[in-house]
Amino acid sequence: MKRILTLLVAVLLAGYFLAGLIRPENAILRGALTIVEPFAPTGISQVGNYQAVWQSENGGQLTIRNQDGKILWETVAGQAFVGAALGKETVTEQRGMFFFEENLQVVCPNQRVEMISDDTANQAMTLSGRLFCNNGETVLYNLYFAPGDQPSTIDISLWLQDPQNFQPADKFNRIFLTYASNAGEHFFGFGEQFTYFDMKGKKVPIWVSEQGVGRGEEPITTGANLTNGGAGGNAFSTYMPIPFYMTNQMRAILLQNDGYSQFDLRQADRVQVMAFGGTIVASVFDGDSPAEIIQQYTQFSGRMKALPDWIHSGAIVGMQGGTDKVHQVWGELEERGTPISAFWLQDWVGQRSTSFGKQLWWNWEVDYERYPGWDEMVSDLNESNIRVMVYLNPYVVDVSEKPNARRNLFQEAVENGYLVKNQQGEPYLVLNTSFKYGMIDLTNPQAVYWLLGIIEDNVLGAGASGWMADFGESLPYDAVVSSANAASAPILHNRWPVGWASINRAIVENNSDKELVFFSRAGYTNSVRFSTLFWAGDQMVSWSAEDGIKSAVTGLNSGGLSGMAYNHSDIGGYTTITNPLKNYHRSKELLLRWMELNAFTTIFRTHEGNQPENNAQFYSDDETLDAFARWSKIFTALFEYRKTLIAEAAESGLPVVRHPFIHYPDDPQTWKITSEQFMLGADFMIAPVTDEGASEVTLYLPAGEWVHVWSGKTYQGEQTVSVPAPIGQPGVFYVKGSPWGEDFVQKLEAKKLLP
Repeated sequence: MKRILTLLVAVLLAGYFLAGLIRPENAILRGALTIVEPFAPTGISQVGNYQAVWQSENGGQLTIRNQDGKILWETVAGQAFVGAALGKETVTEQRGMFFFEENLQVVCPNQRVEMISDDTANQAMTLSGRLFCNNGETVLYNLYFAPGDQPSTIDISLWLQDPQNFQPADKFNRIFLTYASNAGEHFFGFGEQFTYFDMKGKKVPIWVSEQGVGRGEEPITTGANLTNGGAGGNAFSTYMPIPFYMTNQMRAILLQNDGYSQFDLRQADRVQVMAFGGTIVASVFDGDSPAEIIQQYTQFSGRMKALPDWIHSGAIVGMQGGTDKVHQVWGELEERGTPISAFWLQDWVGQRSTSFGKQLWWNWEVDYERYPGWDEMVSDLNESNIRVMVYLNPYVVDVSEKPNARRNLFQEAVENGYLVKNQQGEPYLVLNTSFKYGMIDLTNPQAVYWLLGIIEDNVLGAGASGWMADFGESLPYDAVVSSANAASAPILHNRWPVGWASINRAIVENNSDKELVFFSRAGYTNSVRFSTLFWAGDQMVSWSAEDGIKSAVTGLNSGGLSGMAYNHSDIGGYTTITNPLKNYHRSKELLLRWMELNAFTTIFRTHEGNQPENNAQFYSDDETLDAFARWSKIFTALFEYRKTLIAEAAESGLPVVRHPFIHYPDDPQTWKITSEQFMLGADFMIAPVTDEGASEVTLYLPAGEWVHVWSGKTYQGEQTVSVPAPIGQPGVFYVKGSPWGEDFVQKLEAKKLLP
């Protein structure tokens, strides 16, 4: 009987599992391919500098190749490569997290190729035909290949048409494009991804979102899901997804759609792109190296402009607490000769206690009770060549309960109709933790001018040289914007943080003499065109790969391939949890290890976290202050080298922090690296210590000879090595013979910074 029950349970579980797999929305859409050969004969079409080769003999296959015969893109022989569906999504939102539940009501998997036509004048070609649906309907499609804006790119356009009137087939709101891959192809990029570097075998959604709390780390993820409606996140939730990838086989594609999309890489032999709507527009890039592909991609998406020297000439001291606290900490740092670029004072607007911890009053004006003598403090810092940075986001809250508020920006926005609205025409109030906020409508020119005036008067007017430009990812799916010319919220959602970045960029450009810098968290494809700097968001104060220090390294590695040339993380992480089941409080060890990590990135900036009193801080005791001073000096010792990397990024799009794949793309060992290590430029290899209690670190050294900075010992490349790594000595190597590496060691020796 027991065996029978076990078998029954196994059958039921298998049936449940298989039912999930065969649901159309869970499986890759597959269909048959037929050809009307008289109108689609085997042949070659010229598309710019490339050839589009159609072969009907092997069941039908389209191949795009360059003059050297390299295949940039091709379909799976004998199988449908265009599909469509009618779907109905249910989207729920919780604290900036979005959850899509899909129901495909009609699917059109079977494809017929009916016509191939050449546009010789434009060096383009069109492949068109009909899709056959499971309800008996048909829909027309057109697949168009044309030269891109750059000589080394091809543009692909796919759209659906109604067979009755040849207008866009609005009924079918899902479109699929399938093309060939192979078991040895590995996929990198997709914006800032925090869990995986190689996405082969995964289905990657592209939707701007809060990253979540935990993202799979337990028990916090389950706790966040139970208490905050799914706010724990998952392996793919990210502030900055970008529908762009490159592979180890030097193939690269950018999807130019703005709405929800996904890349299904679960099958070894194919890629399937799905996009909401009836069109797909994509660009295919042709490069012989990751550096070439990044250069081509960023020429399209935009490149980050060179950073001013001041932002990376020393530490950015992120702290809170008021004027006296700033002077106290400043004095401690001065005693130790700590190089300081700026004090980042996020609580300049006043601090409030919420269910999440210490948060801010989102009413963008100086709180003079928290910071008495603000102007004098700013002046004193400026006299010492130290700037002040603050905090800002595109939201406002009602400050009726804040006794010292001089303006209530929320009420002003409500009275003037400057807020995004809900379906009832009322201001759309979104829950953050235990308070709600209104979103300034970035499609409303008057609202934008009003916001620009606030930043000019209250931020720059307060003497700030920069700010954290937080948020931008939570435009509700069912929101209503004021501009009749704007797209709907499902299309605007991914664009929203780009608009927020462009507003901040306008302030920077209008005050170019001030060398202003803002750092963004959320973004999409063109954010790199506007943002001056990025940071990796709200990691937990933990060691985890899902949402802790390791995930920050993965974010740096992946984001750099997608145009995020200047990026960094909060030293020590941010999200702190006090809970009877388990506390997530920042330990001194984690803080010290995160200092070591950030000293080799673009920016060296601290954060107290959302529960400062429960976290070790850089100013907690003499040991942390001494370590902070030492690592600030080590960071500063790399200033001249970083300047060259920043100039290179502005010119070519190459990131300051680089995954080893960028420089060693033919080495399969580099494809496996996720959070274990990264490169600073082409000269340094960094293996941060991201395991609690570790006293050594293991990393892979690619071809060549590498010098271990702390011992001076030379290691042969193309092997995995382990080196001692007590606190204060992360794994740091430079390419033997590198002038920059030798200069770095000389500076460390001169300043007595070596162990």
